[in-house]
Amino acid sequence: MPSLRHAAALLLLVQLGGCAAVTVIDTAASVAVSGVGLAADAAIGTARLAGRAVGAAADAAIPGDE
Repeated sequence: MPSLRHAAALLLLVQLGGCAAVTVIDTAASVAVSGVGLAADAAIGTARLAGRAVGAAADAAIPGDE
C-alpha cells in the first residue's frame, strides 16, 4: 500500500518538468548508492578488524621459533 510520502513524491514528479524529474530521480539514486557504499566500507573495516584480532590471538597462542 503506497504511503503518503510516496504519493507526495509522485505528485511532485508529475508537477515537475521532464529534466527536473530526471534530476530529482538521479539525485535520489546517487544518495542511495552512496549509502550502500558507506555500508560496504563499514562492513569491510569491521572484517579487517576482526581478522587482525584473530591473527593477534593466534600469534599469542601459538609459540613461535624466536
